[in-house]
Amino acid sequence: MKITRFEVTPLIQRGLLLKVHTDEGLVGYGSPMNYEHGRTVERAIHDMGDYLIGRDPRQIEDHWQTLFRSSYSRQMPIMLSALSGIEHACLDILGKSLDVPVWRLLGGSCRDRIRVYGGTGGNTPEEYAANAKARVSEGFTAVKCTPFPDPVRYVDSPAMTDSIVARVAAIREAVGPSIDIGIDFHRVVSPAMAKLLLKELEPYRPMFVEEPTHPENVDALLEITRSTTIPIATGERNTTRWGFREIVEKKAAAILQPDIRHCGGILEMRKIATLAEIHYIALAPHSAADPVGVAASIQAMAATPNFMIQEYGGGAGDSLFVEPLAFKDGFIELPQKPGLGFEISEEGLEKNRATSWRLRTMRRHPDDNAFSDF
Repeated sequence: MKITRFEVTPLIQRGLLLKVHTDEGLVGYGSPMNYEHGRTVERAIHDMGDYLIGRDPRQIEDHWQTLFRSSYSRQMPIMLSALSGIEHACLDILGKSLDVPVWRLLGGSCRDRIRVYGGTGGNTPEEYAANAKARVSEGFTAVKCTPFPDPVRYVDSPAMTDSIVARVAAIREAVGPSIDIGIDFHRVVSPAMAKLLLKELEPYRPMFVEEPTHPENVDALLEITRSTTIPIATGERNTTRWGFREIVEKKAAAILQPDIRHCGGILEMRKIATLAEIHYIALAPHSAADPVGVAASIQAMAATPNFMIQEYGGGAGDSLFVEPLAFKDGFIELPQKPGLGFEISEEGLEKNRATSWRLRTMRRHPDDNAFSDF
């Protein structure tokens, strides 16, 4: 079997759909990262295709190592986004060629279904509460919010703190103690402000607080982690096991959140999980875009002992897959079909095709137009 060509389609959900075609008619699907630089990722895929076309897609580890090691800078996210998507597609082809799901190729499953959480939000506390209750009524047993509709200063006012906490408090009151709540700080606050907010949020017993600071400074993250009883989660911007090594060794987080679409792929996510496992750190993969990424993560997490919960930002593929992933009572049933467990609907693909490339600009403070992080 040989790879014959690569086909990339931009999706409206900030995603890219990669199709890897073979001379035996099997097609593998992958989900490279597409956050603002999808055209560059697509170019990287075709650059890698210069090496891969004419080669056996089932030689996955050898291809991964060759492409990873041949890069001048091995941690370039755009390069790893391309490589991750290619790896998904090659594993999809391998599973289809053997008529087994990818999770069986990883040693079999550790569980029968995969717990997922849904996103919620709004503007006012009342909207946060109503939207969280709506997600629970859909079947979710866990939700995640980002209670920062406005930019936050390095050290902001008590009124700002109160407004952030009020949104979380409204969710907790609305859903009760049996529903888990994740809180995404989304790197919008300084370490000092993060510690202040964490203290105020502890009474609401969050499942985790995600990215309380930017990922570049692990010691700042460690300082925050040691300041609170709330489990700290991070990792959506980190790539490969080397990119997670310092966080794990310093125990700077309780939960890692690699994204299957640029961390290096399914096999690399399993290696990150193994690194975390020996330090008693859990995995809660990030996936805030297309359903192909969710499906790929589910395959990896089915075989991961220290899996905790999966982000469901891409959904079940209702409008993209021929048969959506089976969601029930807050869980995705373990896919039984070969490869990644889905096929793309060509009609659905046209509905989900993006017609323009999106570039997100910085938020700014309304009073002085100063930069504010997302």
